[in-house]
Amino acid sequence: MMKIEQIYTGCLAQGAYYIESNGEAAIIDPLREVQPYIDRAEKDGAKIKYIFETHFHADFVSGHLTLAEKTGAPIVYGPKANPTFETIIAEDGQEFKLGDLTFVVLHTPGHTMESTTFLLKDAQGKDHAIFTGDTLFLGDVGRPDLAQKAADMTQEQLAGLLYESLRSKIMPLADDVIVYPAHGAGSACGKNMMTETVDTLGNQKNMNYALRSDMTKEEFIKEVTDGLLPPPAYFPLNVKMNKEGYDSIDNVLDLGMRALDPVAFELEAEATEALVLDVRDQLEFAQAHIPRSINIGLDGSFAPWVGALVADVSTPILLVVDEDRVEEAVTRLARVGFDKTLGYLKGGISKWQKAGKEIDRVESVDIDEFTKRFKEANARLKIFDVRKKSEYLSEHIIGAENTPLDFLNDHLAEFPQDETFYLHCEGGYRSMIAASILKSRGYHNIVDVDGGFKHIKECSAVPVSDYVCPSTL
Repeated sequence: MMKIEQIYTGCLAQGAYYIESNGEAAIIDPLREVQPYIDRAEKDGAKIKYIFETHFHADFVSGHLTLAEKTGAPIVYGPKANPTFETIIAEDGQEFKLGDLTFVVLHTPGHTMESTTFLLKDAQGKDHAIFTGDTLFLGDVGRPDLAQKAADMTQEQLAGLLYESLRSKIMPLADDVIVYPAHGAGSACGKNMMTETVDTLGNQKNMNYALRSDMTKEEFIKEVTDGLLPPPAYFPLNVKMNKEGYDSIDNVLDLGMRALDPVAFELEAEATEALVLDVRDQLEFAQAHIPRSINIGLDGSFAPWVGALVADVSTPILLVVDEDRVEEAVTRLARVGFDKTLGYLKGGISKWQKAGKEIDRVESVDIDEFTKRFKEANARLKIFDVRKKSEYLSEHIIGAENTPLDFLNDHLAEFPQDETFYLHCEGGYRSMIAASILKSRGYHNIVDVDGGFKHIKECSAVPVSDYVCPSTL
């Protein structure tokens, strides 16, 4: 009997795995909060025997240390791993028994030097599945630029290693072997991942550009390294935590879930110089918020955007959040290494206002009002599009400037101080983040376009361009 469950977390586009056989369980690449894995094993009456880590993750803090502490199960890395804590550093080809199953270690360096694929064989010894970490995604492979400094190698050299790993360890496997990757579409660990999260190796051989049988190493290196955007600033900090250790999630939650009344909240903010992070819906934030607070809504790619825009994971944070979502917010911050949440505003903004505290607002207009103003200004509104460059190039308002949210700090000089300007993204989530950051920097002449470009392009009164080749810009 064999059970394999993919435990997928959409906001991180991350897949952890629970495998059970004959009363023994293994967890692969667990998230920070580990109780769900413990509960899952208890439901089966199983004992967690191994915690397998495919590599030192950059985009999230793994739960390997806490899970090992709570279960006594050893942590297993592949060759070249050098953590500061006790672990099993497996050899290439080493086997680990799990009930009637067998895991085989396949060292597959390239994404990182310690990157390892775990091959699962069934009770009959037949190759059944591979847990590829960031070595092989569906439709893509792991980016080779994240471990350059640690490996003292160029991204081209790492890409060359990845080419050899794929062709010597993974492509020779049978087409019916199932591929279970660590990430799916939306992760910054790759470029062009599929929305599906499970596939057969045979299908990947047919459609994944990186697995073309006639591809030379030089072609592979060029394609894998082409178009890589700079990684988020928090990535190396998460690697450090995964490699050297971190505080218990229980302690992080105890601190982060402190309820602070408006006076205590304000005093804490002043004493610690904490970032006030408002995680409510963008329209609620627009109507009333604490001055200089930053809005990154929970109902979006919350943790990756916090990681991308708040460079230092040691930044102290105070939350403005609905009280029934406090634990969720603190947990999701901890997943990407932000462990210094100091509490939340008890009673929310309404309690803040009743206490006579100052509030701020963002002017937000719907598409009808935006269209009206666009016509009245004879199409001469100052408009900033905060979507990714690739989205902007695909189609955009003629005359709009592209200031991607990821790199907003690089564009601050482009925003006027004395002229009203309009911000939009695709649906409204990112533009309000941008508006909050700009307001915290002293820009108060902002109008946010609610609904974003998906509504703008439906309006014939606002001219939209077709695809623009980057070479013509």
